[in-house]
Amino acid sequence: MPKKVITFGEVMMRLSPPGYEKFSQASYFELVYGGGEANVAISCAYLGMKAAHVTRFPDNALGKAATQFLRKHWLSTEHVIYGDNMLGKYFLEKGAVHRPSEVIYEREGSSFSLIEPSMVNWEDVLKDADWFHWTGITPAISEGAYLSCLEALRAANKLGITVSGDINSRSNMWKYGKTMQEVIPTLVEHCDVVITSSRGIREMFGIGQSQDNFQDLAIALINLFPNIKKVVKKTRRTLSASHNQIQGKLWNGQAYMKSDMLNITHIIDRVGTGDAFAAGLIYGLLHYDDQQALDFASAACALKHTVPGDVNMVSLENVQSLMEGDTSGAIRR
Repeated sequence: MPKKVITFGEVMMRLSPPGYEKFSQASYFELVYGGGEANVAISCAYLGMKAAHVTRFPDNALGKAATQFLRKHWLSTEHVIYGDNMLGKYFLEKGAVHRPSEVIYEREGSSFSLIEPSMVNWEDVLKDADWFHWTGITPAISEGAYLSCLEALRAANKLGITVSGDINSRSNMWKYGKTMQEVIPTLVEHCDVVITSSRGIREMFGIGQSQDNFQDLAIALINLFPNIKKVVKKTRRTLSASHNQIQGKLWNGQAYMKSDMLNITHIIDRVGTGDAFAAGLIYGLLHYDDQQALDFASAACALKHTVPGDVNMVSLENVQSLMEGDTSGAIRR
């Protein structure tokens, strides 16, 4: 029986100039849908897992179109709710070589930002799940989104479901009166697996100094939140907008491990690569030991750089092949 993952968060419309054009050059925008948590669920579905995403869409044609996008990519949408009339959106100008990408958000007042905890019966949503995943973006959107996420985590803990949080949030998103230092710890205490960074640990929890390494910071984080079993980090070396290197790191309370550094020389689309890493980690931890899970996550992340759009639509066989060292990209016949 395939394992089942549930994710929760906003899904936005992504509008991009064609190819690598700048905004000022574009005469039209290419449209896809995406959101960090939904990206994770879709990636898990492409790896063969059962997956569902919980979100709130506007009750109009755009909300229906976004729902259809999720269904197209193998997600259950039975727990999608509808209300209000605005779909969040963002505009992406893709960088190349030495020119960075640029993102402009329009999500204030979106249907998802107006969600309230009473709108979702989390015990019903999670009753047959193996894993629940959230990110630090969701509680930054609004107080209703934060409280809904907290309710989901409490229900997951009550039902014995493994919880992962990718908590590298953006400080400039917190505009409703609370800070990430107030909110994130109240959510992280319910997590089994935390994906973060050295800087994230220092900034969100006030742990450590700038010279402290990731292992020491991870140990300190688990000491602060004993429910956490694993702290995971994705390291990115940016040689240019087109050439990056990726490596995963993990502390499981007993051992510190790293994946091999993967060299990505011709980036097609960097957006969603962290979500691909999270999805790979979830699949890996449900099917492999910790080192293999980290290798699998890093391979999934690397492959996402070759896929246009927000979502990593690669197969289990693709990831396993790269995980095992096949970097040839040879045609399969």
